Amino acid sequence: MHRLRNGVKNYDWGSPDAIPQFLGDAQGSGPVAEVWIGTHPLSPSMALDDDGTERPLTEIAGDLPFMVKLLAADRPLSLQVHPSRSLAEAGFDREDAAGVPLDARDRVYKDRNHKPEMVYALSTFDSLIGFRPTAEILRVLGPLDTPLSHRLADDLRADPGFAGIVRRVEYLLGEDIGSDQVRQVVDACRALGELGMDVKRAYATVVEIAEFHPDDIGVVISLMLNRMTLQPGEAAYLETGVMHAHLRGLCLEVMATSDNVLRAGLTTKHIDSAGLVACLDHGQARVARVTPDFVADTEVFSPAHVEFALAVTQISTAAPEGIGLVRANGSVLICTGGEVVVSTDVGDKVTLRRGESLYLSAEDRGVVVQGLGEVAQAYLPPSRALHSRLVDVV
Repeated sequence: MHRLRNGVKNYDWGSPDAIPQFLGDAQGSGPVAEVWIGTHPLSPSMALDDDGTERPLTEIAGDLPFMVKLLAADRPLSLQVHPSRSLAEAGFDREDAAGVPLDARDRVYKDRNHKPEMVYALSTFDSLIGFRPTAEILRVLGPLDTPLSHRLADDLRADPGFAGIVRRVEYLLGEDIGSDQVRQVVDACRALGELGMDVKRAYATVVEIAEFHPDDIGVVISLMLNRMTLQPGEAAYLETGVMHAHLRGLCLEVMATSDNVLRAGLTTKHIDSAGLVACLDHGQARVARVTPDFVADTEVFSPAHVEFALAVTQISTAAPEGIGLVRANGSVLICTGGEVVVSTDVGDKVTLRRGESLYLSAEDRGVVVQGLGEVAQAYLPPSRALHSRLVDVV
């Protein structure tokens, strides 16, 4: 077992207190957005040996196929899509051949991997995830008496379905739509909200996002996206090619090891509208709530055919002998609440408090957790693993 020291990201949408409180650190002066746990080359975790020396986790674990992020949002993240493996490979090779530095602001593809992901809520967590059905989008647009909303509704009636929705997104991103048209939509949503009208929180979401991005076309695109709220302990799975924007809350993200993000708005970072639309054109992707399986005192969240699963175990004095963890060929363990003692069958012991993490290798056998708390274990599921039932959002 190796304790981990993990990289921190201070993006502007982060929270000044959620992650510091989770980690037991003093609150800083600015936002803290993410903590990366894994071996991605842009921010690899450091493993601590028993004598206190540090070395990159890659020296012990190799390149892990999954990574974990602790994410805290106080304001909306960018509208974004993650690419498929084929698009990532082609995009990475294309930017490499063009000589775009890996750390350049306009570099889109940071690696050659796809990026499916799962969100596990640690607080009430709100996101925009995936497109609403055509009929629902038309219901949302109907009461909005603005030129832009009328144009979108008319075009979507003439060209319905997933491909038609993508073409509406392409229109919004490609046309020179003035800030006055965006503000008209925001004002219409606000007025309807004041009358007690809303359609599945679409208007409230527009007003909420416009507080931070009043002129951004992404505000209008949000009308076409599902608003999803996860309560603590709930999870959602996003295939590649899903447009989404997390809005607020604290979560664990478990994903394939990748930092490939194509953005189209609600951000100060580089925007690649054409690349994002290309990812959407790749096909209708799946968005689903994950129903965990209860296996030996542990909830297992395991979407099929991806490089990751998450096992969440709650420990109490009702099990003084401890609870065994999932056996895996290398896993990351993070304490998400309380204080626990992690031990192996050869007597190694490590105490973890909330926010602290470990790497467990294949040689760490018979791992048991005792105490009062909760731990989340990310790992690569075996090929014949039991997979969770997914409940599609649409």
